[in-house]
Amino acid sequence: MNYNMLNALLIFAKWPEPGRVKTRLSPPLSSHEAAELYRCMLLDTLASTNAVAGINRMIFFSGGPERSADFRLLAPDAEVVMQDGENLGERLSNAFAKAFSLGYRSVAVIGTDSPHMPVERIEEAFTVLNEKKADVVFGPSEDGGYYLIALNDPQPELLRDIPWSSPETLARSLEKAEDTGLKAKLLASGFDLDTVRDLHRLRDESAQPVIAPRTLSFLNRPDAI
Repeated sequence: MNYNMLNALLIFAKWPEPGRVKTRLSPPLSSHEAAELYRCMLLDTLASTNAVAGINRMIFFSGGPERSADFRLLAPDAEVVMQDGENLGERLSNAFAKAFSLGYRSVAVIGTDSPHMPVERIEEAFTVLNEKKADVVFGPSEDGGYYLIALNDPQPELLRDIPWSSPETLARSLEKAEDTGLKAKLLASGFDLDTVRDLHRLRDESAQPVIAPRTLSFLNRPDAI
């Protein structure tokens, strides 16, 4: 890891264990199929973000500490850290604090539910922050949440008392940004792969097989949903 880099991309991830990932898709998928789908999404996310220039990657994982070695095998260049916090807001806040404590000036967080997200949006988020055009950048999801959040400074208050995983997540976050005097920038809207409808949409709309290739390969199987 090159600590001379100024930008850090934090990837929030889980290990693809049956019964612990993509549970909203079981059924129609079995728990093992859902885990395999998530594995594809995780690998696609790691592969696409590896192409982003000028950043260091950090993987913040949930689960037991024994999974640290597993994630290091998947991304040897990345620092691997176990998530810390009672809820998503605390885990995000602690992750931002960890990255800024290492000397990074701009930090972005993404998950693994949008492996088809163009990496240009990550690059745009860092450009906006590096050029001081905003204090916080959100990548809005159509479900009311966001697929990316990026900051130039730790902002724990921004992440408190947010209704996570709800249609009001982004709206409330924008209100908090305004209340705390932060200028916000929105990237292009995207969608997560949370439901069968989302999976069908990705499969039907993806004209470029190079985008999330493992995920699309799973969805294009004869026995896929």
